[in-house]
Parts: sequence; C-alpha cells; structure tokens
Amino acid sequence: MTETKKTATKKVAKTTKKAAPAKTATKKAVAEVKLSNATYATGKRKDSVARVYMMAGKGNIIVNGTPVKEYFRRPVLQMIIDQPFGITKREGAYDIVAIVTGGGLSGQAGAVKHGIAKALEKAEPELRKALKEAGFLTRDSRVVERKHFGRHKARRSTQFSKR
Repeated sequence: MTETKKTATKKVAKTTKKAAPAKTATKKAVAEVKLSNATYATGKRKDSVARVYMMAGKGNIIVNGTPVKEYFRRPVLQMIIDQPFGITKREGAYDIVAIVTGGGLSGQAGAVKHGIAKALEKAEPELRKALKEAGFLTRDSRVVERKHFGRHKARRSTQFSKR
C-alpha cells in the first residue's frame, strides 16, 4: 500500500509543475508605441510606476495590454484616470498606452493619472497652468510607513495590560 501511495504522490507532483507564461504582450505594445511619434512620460504614486505613451487618437486607453474598463473595474479608478482630460477639456483627443508595475490598483491608477498629466503638459505646454492648479503635476509623496521594532504594524502597539 505504501508503494502505491508514493507513486501516486510523485505523479501529482510531476503534473502540477508548469512553465511560466512569457510576457510578450507588453513588449509588443511598447515596441509599437515607440515606432510612432508618441509623447512619453513617467508617473509615480506609492510603489507604482507607470510608463505612459500618448499619441493623437480617439480616446482609447490601454493599460498593460488591456482596455482601461477591464483593468480598472471600479468606476472611481476610471474617474481618477480621466481627470487630467476633464480639466483640460481633451476627452477623446489622445490615445494612451500605459505599462504599470508595482503597488495595488489605487496606486497604479494614481501613477497613470500622473503620467497622463505629465504627457499632456509635454505635448501642449499651454495646459501646464490648468494641470498645475489641479495638482496633477505634483508627485504625491505619501508612501506606506515602515513597520517599527516592538510594534505590530507601523504605529499599532501591543494591547495594554494593567496587571
């Protein structure tokens, strides 16, 4: 009985190993964008970094190879990304291809927004005043505080015990 169990577990272990899929979609998107005359900008927020390529178009926004409505499903995150276009009244004027790494969805949406604002300012310098007043060109420097020694989290202390 023990021999059959051993062989069964070995077979399971062999079948569970799979090769990691190659990441070629983002490289193709970057290569296609670099061929055209796109405006490039880097946006940052928390731990996220967004490389944003902007070119004249119909208003399509692609994030990591997927449309923005599928990548950022929450309407709040979609609204954050559209803010620079709303302030400058440029809805539907530019196509965006963004490659985002690091952080969570909220940080990534903020990074894409920062990158779009910087790319708009590069493409049309007269928009700088409106973007600067809205605060879109300033990098939000708030990051997560590190965990400290002797604490549960950054600020959370142990429960107080009277005795």
